[in-house]
Amino acid sequence: MKLVINIPCYNEEKTLPLVLSEIPKKIPGIKSIEVQIVDDGSSDRTSEIALEYGCKVITHKRNLGLGRAFKSGVEAALSRGADIFVNTDADNQYPSSYIPELIREVMEGKSDIVIGNRVPWKVEYFSPLKKVLQWFGNFVVRNLIGTDVPDTVSGFRAYSKESLLRLNITTKFSYVLDTIVQAVKMDLAVSSIPIHTNPPTRKSRLFKNIFQHMWKSGTSLIRLLIIHRPFHFFGLLATLSFLPAFAIAARFLFFYYMGEGQGHVQSLLFAVVLVILSGLFIISGILAFLTGMNRKFLEETLYLQRKREYLKKSN
Repeated sequence: MKLVINIPCYNEEKTLPLVLSEIPKKIPGIKSIEVQIVDDGSSDRTSEIALEYGCKVITHKRNLGLGRAFKSGVEAALSRGADIFVNTDADNQYPSSYIPELIREVMEGKSDIVIGNRVPWKVEYFSPLKKVLQWFGNFVVRNLIGTDVPDTVSGFRAYSKESLLRLNITTKFSYVLDTIVQAVKMDLAVSSIPIHTNPPTRKSRLFKNIFQHMWKSGTSLIRLLIIHRPFHFFGLLATLSFLPAFAIAARFLFFYYMGEGQGHVQSLLFAVVLVILSGLFIISGILAFLTGMNRKFLEETLYLQRKREYLKKSN
């Protein structure tokens, strides 16, 4: 089996040596271990340091975002015949000593994706507000997409070759929600292992503060729900429109039978508008569902095409 460890980087010359020095050189059951970095438009010595450590380097001419860096890493790993793909961060947040445990269930064929669970609401380096927001955010994501993975935004993950061939990265911001939503929708086996994290070495470059992170993650999640779970999303909007319409209409009927309906015509009109809006949401859900059915056929075609392409390259 061949393992490729992928590290997206953006100006990481200070912390990259520490990460690379701790990556295991041998793992039982793994014949070959390759480390690659995706230099996402760095202006420092990130690429030079990676080459000094014997890493493969994929270079972006400018900063394209973590999602695009992950996608480039996946394509490069598959082209070199990777059987297992591990993604970790260049800021040394995730201890590399967990890699053997992270890939174990993928090696055994029990899981397609294994996620390192930081238990973020208990991380001692997080502020009390961040812990609460992490817990709430994970709770919302788990219930919206239908998974029991406790840490849905952890970037420390192992992927099987099969999962990489099936997943399609559609965002520039971050791949973590994108891949887990698709994995659940595609019935891929997703599991997790508990890990601890190292103390922070720098501030996040993905977002300026926790509220910006919530905004970007929230908008990304809504987009993914519209694409992959349209009935859930538009059905919720339709329900939120119809229930107040029903209550307002009931109120109007009450006053109407009491002989006071003339003064409440505005309420009836508002109820009609809400019912129409609810109907439009239902129609949007149906159209999105039909579009999704077409996308499934395209995804299956793309999967088979990738499988043939990378099989030829590996041979």
